[in-house]
Amino acid sequence: MLDITKIVQLEFPESQYYKQEFTKKQIVIHHTASGRGIDGDFTHWLTDPARIATAFIIGEDGTIYQLFSSKYWGHHLGLKSDFLKAKGFSDSNIRNNALNQSSIAIEVDSWGPLTTKNGKFYSYTGTEVPASEVYHYNKQLHTIPSSKYNDSIGESGKPAFYYQKYSDAQIQSLKDLLEFLAKKFNIPLTYNQDMWNVSLNALRGDSGIYTHVSYRNDKSDCHPQDNLVKMLQNLKP
Repeated sequence: MLDITKIVQLEFPESQYYKQEFTKKQIVIHHTASGRGIDGDFTHWLTDPARIATAFIIGEDGTIYQLFSSKYWGHHLGLKSDFLKAKGFSDSNIRNNALNQSSIAIEVDSWGPLTTKNGKFYSYTGTEVPASEVYHYNKQLHTIPSSKYNDSIGESGKPAFYYQKYSDAQIQSLKDLLEFLAKKFNIPLTYNQDMWNVSLNALRGDSGIYTHVSYRNDKSDCHPQDNLVKMLQNLKP
């Protein structure tokens, strides 16, 4: 059960998100694709005039940080007009805004996809990640790293096989937060099997829990780590 008194409230200016209330229908799970610690993401968002931000970030130790109230919104999906049109949605700008407005975004602090060299694992920045923190997929994921990773993560445009693990503490905190938000906003906790690939249900705005991958074919957050999947399959109202 979530102890809301332990959520760390960050000083995030109103100019960096939209203090507007919309009915919430979806919760979208991201990972930060940055090193351990939330400072880099938080500092970057403070300087970004595009109001790109998520309501919550979950640190490696499971600490939940809140940037703004979950009833407000910021840009976090970045839907591409050409991709949406190919999927049959012609109202790309309207749909992008509507989906951002009606969703609550949660970031899980993680490097995301990794490359391997000489038996060691590295992020796209060249930072070594301990083998104990690496999750290995024997089969290629359908998700591929976005363009900024392609030159350093495996073969350009190909899926990565190695990802930094989400910690047990992060998964527990994510569970508690999802159950709390779902109850607060009447969002169903039913597991969506299609959340690990582009989902027409997500793009239509159907209620539920999804990942960033559900909306874009150039994203890898989140990856379907087994204990993360098990947690999502067993969420309780």
